[in-house]
Amino acid sequence: MSDRTMARQVLLFIWFLSLSSALGQVSYSIPEEMTKGSLVGNIAQDLGLDLKRLKSGKARIYTGDSAEYIELNKERGVLLIKERIDREALCGQTTPCALHFQIILENPMQLYRVTVEIQDINDNAPMFSLNEMKFEISEMALAGAKFDLETAVDTDVGVNGLQRYTLKPSDNFIVKTQSLPDGSKTVEMVLQKPLDRENQDRISLLLTAVDGGGVQMSGTMLIHITVLDANDNAPVCSQSVYKASIAENSAKGTVLTTVSASDADQGSNGVVTYSLSSSASANLFDIGQYDGILKLIGNVDYEKNKHYQIAIQASDQGGHTDSCKVIIDVTDTNDNKPVISIISKSNDISENAPPGTVLAMMNIQDADTNENGIVKCELNENIPFIIHSSSDGFYSLVTEGDLDRERESEYNISVTCADEGVPSLSSSVTLSLQISDVNDNAPVFEKSSYEASVLENNTPGLSIFTVRARDADFNQNARVSYILEDSTVNGVPVSSLVSVSADSGVIHAVRSFDYEQIKDFQFRVKAQDGGSPPLSSNASVKIIIQDQNDNAPQVLYPVQSGVSVVAEIVPRSADVGYLVTKVVAVDVDSGQNAWLSYKLQKATDRALFEVGLQNGEIRTVRQVTDKDAVKQRLTVVVEDNGQPSRSATVNVNVAVADSFPEVLSEFTDFTHDKEYNDNLTFYLVLALAVVSFLFIVSIIAILSVKCYRWRRERMFYKSGANLPVIPYYPPLYADVGGTGTLQHVYNYEVCRTTDSRKSDLKYVRPCSESIISLDTSGTQTLTHAQRERLNIEDSEKQKPPTADWRFTQNQRPGPSGAAATPEVAMGTGPWPNPPTEAEQLQALMAAANEVSEATNTLAPGSMGLTTRYSPQFTLQHVPDYRQNVYIPGSTATLTSNQQQVQQQQQALPPAQVPVPQPEPPKAAQTPASKKKSTKKEKK
Repeated sequence: MSDRTMARQVLLFIWFLSLSSALGQVSYSIPEEMTKGSLVGNIAQDLGLDLKRLKSGKARIYTGDSAEYIELNKERGVLLIKERIDREALCGQTTPCALHFQIILENPMQLYRVTVEIQDINDNAPMFSLNEMKFEISEMALAGAKFDLETAVDTDVGVNGLQRYTLKPSDNFIVKTQSLPDGSKTVEMVLQKPLDRENQDRISLLLTAVDGGGVQMSGTMLIHITVLDANDNAPVCSQSVYKASIAENSAKGTVLTTVSASDADQGSNGVVTYSLSSSASANLFDIGQYDGILKLIGNVDYEKNKHYQIAIQASDQGGHTDSCKVIIDVTDTNDNKPVISIISKSNDISENAPPGTVLAMMNIQDADTNENGIVKCELNENIPFIIHSSSDGFYSLVTEGDLDRERESEYNISVTCADEGVPSLSSSVTLSLQISDVNDNAPVFEKSSYEASVLENNTPGLSIFTVRARDADFNQNARVSYILEDSTVNGVPVSSLVSVSADSGVIHAVRSFDYEQIKDFQFRVKAQDGGSPPLSSNASVKIIIQDQNDNAPQVLYPVQSGVSVVAEIVPRSADVGYLVTKVVAVDVDSGQNAWLSYKLQKATDRALFEVGLQNGEIRTVRQVTDKDAVKQRLTVVVEDNGQPSRSATVNVNVAVADSFPEVLSEFTDFTHDKEYNDNLTFYLVLALAVVSFLFIVSIIAILSVKCYRWRRERMFYKSGANLPVIPYYPPLYADVGGTGTLQHVYNYEVCRTTDSRKSDLKYVRPCSESIISLDTSGTQTLTHAQRERLNIEDSEKQKPPTADWRFTQNQRPGPSGAAATPEVAMGTGPWPNPPTEAEQLQALMAAANEVSEATNTLAPGSMGLTTRYSPQFTLQHVPDYRQNVYIPGSTATLTSNQQQVQQQQQALPPAQVPVPQPEPPKAAQTPASKKKSTKKEKK
């Protein structure tokens, strides 16, 4: 734009501004892209308003729904840029581009219109919608041919818009523009010179669009032209023979080589296609139809075929052909791993096998060649084995060092064989080898010496503790047995003190230990395995006996002796704290079990003496007076500190006197007192033992008699009260020599009272004839109630016994010469113990003799008993008194003299030797007679 044009626009703008001011409308013109806060114009000055008016009228800008790009500064009265203004975004290609808004004032209300024109600046370069365009033009195209091009777009307007196009290089083409009726323009590319494909088959051109701003801006687009040719040339292979190599086992799709054939023609006429002439290799190789790329489609193996020869034909669309050959060499690759074959192997080996022992033999082969077929084998680390190779791929696995099963009982030998190919291939095999055990390890104790403790007075068989030994060998070689080695402890075999369990190693006490005899002892235990030969080791064991409080203190002084009396003399002038004596005691226990304390248990005068708790010293507590007794006896208790504690007592005799004769006179009876006390204790213990024995015997006798009577009553009363009583008949005895014994069997009942041993024996008269009747042909039966009444009446009608008729000790029923027992006194049965046949015979014969003698003394009218009565006669009566025999039917009292007693004794069997008994007291003086007389007086 020229300077003259610019001057005209400025004048026009000033005129328009002056006109607007006169009409109440202000217009401004500003360029686009002004920065925020830039000055647009002084609105207060242009409208002729005062700044105070702007403030008092609350001036503001009203834009309606449009965005506010301009703001009012009331302090300065100017318009400022509020937001950046882009004319192309605001108005596009519309010209002119302006902003319209109003300024409103209040008090009074006024409105002013403001127009701000946005002037375009050259801020946008021309742009093509495409970056490049492609054309295919035959070499036969004529000059003057036109080709339409893409037009550029410039968003600026006016002189800042698009102005012209340029095309370079311009050897074959030029660019032309044409105006259309709507004002737009088109761009054309025109061919000026014919094309030659053989010289140049592709042409690249650069189209440039330039605008008209002060600072020109431009946009470019590439044009690619392909020259099309005619089919006038045959394909020609670049080489007659191609050589390629491929590694075996290459992946499918691997490119071997590219066969190329050239055709001077272009386009479809110059298109060359490739194919394989022979189908023999069609399953292994393939060639691209259009690119001539030879690829691998199968698997090639060097070990099967090392070379391939392929014929290839090149053809164009016009039927022109050419041929060539491709020779392919297959190269060996390391595609085969070494193959390990185990020929022979051992599953186990003894741990004492010497170095060089062969464990396994292997054959290792690799099908590859050269370096790929060279194999080296290795073993895993830190094992005592090596592998030796020989010719033809044979290997042997041998031991290199000593084996130790205890260190390693099993080996997993990994044999790895690798070739020298790149990359290297390897194979591995694992051999499991068991190391068999050899008894080469002796048992080892956990400790070389053990120490344990046990309380004394233990029970035999007590488990003290356990020794343990471990053997690193296996199975039988590791089976440990424990043996107690022979030794003595204080001359005693140690086996009599302790024993060791052969299997578990538990040490048991064989006997009870006594700390006072042995405080500790040592012995050795041998641990021996079960190998052959066996190995062993020893361990020392020390057993410490712990003390228990099992011994009472022993008093050493004063000495307790029953021969003489030892007394400590205390003068009457002794002061308080006078040392009388000292009790000395020891305890064979140890530790706190032997700590002794002394206490005064008893004393004649406790207020006079005291005993030291720790030292046992007996001292006076107060001053001795004349009132104190001369003879003092102290009982001191010596107690240890054990749990539980044990104690001992000692009696200390103290004489409070000033002269020895006085002491002697007072202590002469000490020995007598001691002897008396000892005798009294002995008699008390003896009496207690006798009473206990008699009590036990009485209980047994009572139970026996009760059982006997229960059986008898059951026999008598089982069938009812009216059944006849079955009498008891002892066995028959023959009368030898006719000495007066009974020739038949009779049954008598003898009943006695508790005091009957001092009473007389008498015959009782019949109570009533209806109660009992005698019949020589049968027996008499009484009911139970009748027997009870008979017993009561007989007991009331008894006469006092006379002194002429008594049983001696030998004549009484029961064992010969037996004394009265509690059972007899109680009247619980006819015999104190179950009678023997001899005793029954003795009693029967004595009773018969007495009855025979008594018959002669009966009163007139009384019934006499002789042997004329039938053997079935039975005398039954109640009560059950043993020593007072009552004969029914007679009221006389039987008497006896010494001659009768002697005759009775002569009638007894010779084996029974009676003991003479003193004559008992008179009947009137016996307690039983007194009781009977008293009872009669009361009645």
